[in-house]
This record gives sequence, C-alpha cells and structure tokens, in this order.
Amino acid sequence: MTVVDSLPPPRRLDRLAVRAARAAGTVDGVRLATRALSLIAAVALWQWASARHLNLRLVDFRNVPAPTEVAAAAVALFGSPKLGQHIRSSLVRVFAGFAVAAVVGVGLGLLVGRLKRAADLLLPLLEMLRPIPGVAWIPLAILMFPSSELSMVFITFMGALFPILLNTVHGVEALDRRVVASSRALGARSVALFREVILPGALPSIVTGLSIGMGTAWFCLVTAEMISGQYGIGYYTWESYNLQRYPDIVVGMLFIGLFGMASSFLVKAVGARLTPWYRLEGRTP
Repeated sequence: MTVVDSLPPPRRLDRLAVRAARAAGTVDGVRLATRALSLIAAVALWQWASARHLNLRLVDFRNVPAPTEVAAAAVALFGSPKLGQHIRSSLVRVFAGFAVAAVVGVGLGLLVGRLKRAADLLLPLLEMLRPIPGVAWIPLAILMFPSSELSMVFITFMGALFPILLNTVHGVEALDRRVVASSRALGARSVALFREVILPGALPSIVTGLSIGMGTAWFCLVTAEMISGQYGIGYYTWESYNLQRYPDIVVGMLFIGLFGMASSFLVKAVGARLTPWYRLEGRTP
C-alpha cells in the first residue's frame, strides 16, 4: 500500500478540519472568558476594598475612590468640552515624538548593527544617555526649546528612542552571517543586501522595539504634561490631584492605559502585516 492509499478520504479530512476549528474556537472562547472574569474580579475587589475603607497599613483604601465614583467622573468628563482638546494634545505629542524616534532609532540601529566604526563612534554616547529617565530631561528641554510643545515632544522622543534603537541593533546582530555571506556570494550588492536580507531579517525585532517605544513614549509624555502642559491627559490627571478630585485621577490613569494599549496594538498590527513570514512560523512580532 502506497502513502497516498493510506491517507484518509477527503470527506474525513474535511470533518477533521471542522473539528479542529471548533476546538480552537472553544479554546479561544475559554481564554477570553477567563480574561474577562479576571478583570471583573479585580474591579469587584477594588469596589469592596474602597467601600469598606480597607486599611492594611501597607496599603490604605480609605481615600481611594470606588469604581462607581470613577464611572460617574468618567461620564462627567465625556460631557466636558475639554475632553477633545486633552486627547488631541496628547495624541499629537505622542505620535510626533514617536515618529521622529522611529526614524532616528531604526536608522542609527541599522548603522550601529552593521558597521563597527559606527558602533565605536555612537555607542559610548548612546549608552551614557540611555539610563537617563525622561523626567530628568524636562528642565533641559525647557531651556533648549522655545515652546513647551516642542519640549514635550522632545521628551517623548527621548523616551521612545532607546527601545527602538536597541531592538534594531539586536535584530541586525542576530542575523545569520551565513545568510549574509551567501547573499554576497550570489552577487547581492549593498543596497540589495540591505533591502532584501538585512531589513527583513531585523524587522521582527524592530517591530518589538517600536511597540515598547510607544509605551515608553506615553509614560514620558504624561510626565512632561504634568509639569509643563496646559492640555493633555497627563495634565488633566495632575490637575485633578492638585484639586483633590480623586475619581478624576483614576479616570486619567485609565485613559492613559487605554490609549497606550491601543497605540501598541496598532504598532503590532502594522508590524504583523509587514512580517507575514514571521506569523507563518508560529510567532508574532
């Protein structure tokens, strides 16, 4: 009996495919339900601790607003004409700084990862600047730039730059040297080698760096808005604290989390479209 004869008939294959699809759908449904239940349980625990004014000495919930109070504050914010201005200001600052950081970080990462001279010239300075937190750049940014908007964009840029840069360098250095050598042996010149081998090979790591950089961009932006902003989600959160509107603080935090998560998801979705071969191997960038 040949291998072909031992294969199940087409109808049986169709039934097996349907069963596999149903099983996969069931697993996805269970995972989704588990995640939803964990979120509901966390909110319920938060409501209980705030309503009981729970004081564990190390953690005190007596002044923490309950989810019901946060929901009422969120409804009031949605009815405020300032909400649109806050969101627009933060989004413009984040994406402006992130876009510049993406161009500079990927460009420098490719240079440092491929050229030893570029690494010797640039890495010492970059490694010295990398540990400096975004909040430490605020006084210098205010002095360097003529407007607070540019200073906040610069702080966002500095926050997103290094995750993008380091992941790009890692992606380039992780390329199999045999693949690069084989491409050169087959006649690939510098431009073709970069376009068809180096950039596609490093692209999954670049996408990872872009996703991390988007999160740190939001972190740094909120810090900058708390000090030098007039509009923005970070400014709204800090103003709520100064005015002792505690439910509004949590509303601002939730907005930051939601927009940060959505921005990172957008970067990952675009990266998945640019790296279809990576998904075929069972991995996601």
